[in-house]
Amino acid sequence: MPRRLPHDFDHEHPDVTGGWLRAATFGAMDGLVSNTALIAGVAAGADSSAVVLAGVAGLLAGAFSMALGEYTSVTTANEQIDAEVRVEKRAFKLFPEAEQREMTVAFQEMGLSADTAQRAAAELHRDKRQALRVHLVTELGVDPTEKPSPRLAAVSSFLMFCIGAIIPLIPYLLGYASLTAGLICGGVGLIIAGATAAHFTKQPLWFGGARQLVFGAIAIGATYVVGLLVGQVV
Repeated sequence: MPRRLPHDFDHEHPDVTGGWLRAATFGAMDGLVSNTALIAGVAAGADSSAVVLAGVAGLLAGAFSMALGEYTSVTTANEQIDAEVRVEKRAFKLFPEAEQREMTVAFQEMGLSADTAQRAAAELHRDKRQALRVHLVTELGVDPTEKPSPRLAAVSSFLMFCIGAIIPLIPYLLGYASLTAGLICGGVGLIIAGATAAHFTKQPLWFGGARQLVFGAIAIGATYVVGLLVGQVV
């Protein structure tokens, strides 16, 4: 029977570099909070048809904005990593000995003895590709081989925003024009979304759900009050 490494039977780590969970969570929460708040604000001074129109417009505008924002931000971050790779490659070409000494010092700071650090750095620098990767991880905390996908981030945020934004609209789309029902749907959605995110991060489900409900309630309440005030003025 082949010898198994500790992680084979002890635990496994999920992929935390793809960027989908952050984008999906952000999209769902933003869709729930922003559209529930928008519906509450509009419902404070308008009829149900205006609420539906505002809700659908908010869904589409927000979803596209989230997707484009995620794609641009992740792409920009990846391009910055690529720029640092080029800088490091140039340093490897012009100052190979200095780069190796730099890695020796880095290994010593990690706790290796001077002799071991020197031999490890020399062995590592025999493979320039791996040496470049280790330098970037050590110096910048980024791995150029594990960049998040801008397309995945964009699609995740778009879909999850749409799902989150449509939840408070459900009563209106079903012909039941009730702000209370919309708020209840939005609140339930916030609890489920928060608990789901907490599951992925190994946090208590009740805490994740309650936290998102409280944050969402603050934003929704503030928007509703503003809607009432504006409705009285106009």
